Amino acid sequence: MALRPIVTFPDQKLRLVAKPVTCFDEALRSLAMDLLDTMRAAPGIGITAPHVGVARRVVVLELPDAPTPQIYVNPEIIEISKETIRLEEGSISMPGVTGLVERSARVRVRYQDMEGIGHIEDAEGLRAACHQHEIDQLNGQFWTQRLSPLRRGKVMALFEKLRRR
Repeated sequence: MALRPIVTFPDQKLRLVAKPVTCFDEALRSLAMDLLDTMRAAPGIGITAPHVGVARRVVVLELPDAPTPQIYVNPEIIEISKETIRLEEGSISMPGVTGLVERSARVRVRYQDMEGIGHIEDAEGLRAACHQHEIDQLNGQFWTQRLSPLRRGKVMALFEKLRRR
């Protein structure tokens, strides 16, 4: 497989809404494996096709508690809990900065696998936050939009400082 160049913030490609996958073929498998390799090299625990400039609804997660990476095609959140959690988030498209983001503690996600077969997954904690983070990205919403204006300003200032180096 191959490493793909990562689209960096504030590139407008990160604001585009990704299109659904309709063809479950070798090109999709290749994209998913490239996403996994690119995410590992970044490094990160989640990546979407838009992170590499491909406007398709594909997410790869590789979380510490999972035995293998998971690939989600056309994921959508169909249920969220009222309870929330706050976790530190960042992005491979904005390396070097993180911020505390509040999200639902539990979610139910509907998605397809690499063969196009539908599944439903219940997730909580870090996995729930990752689903929300990556599906936001598929919908053109960058994680910093979930921060308060004050926190967003601090994150942006730090990122600009790091970019100038």
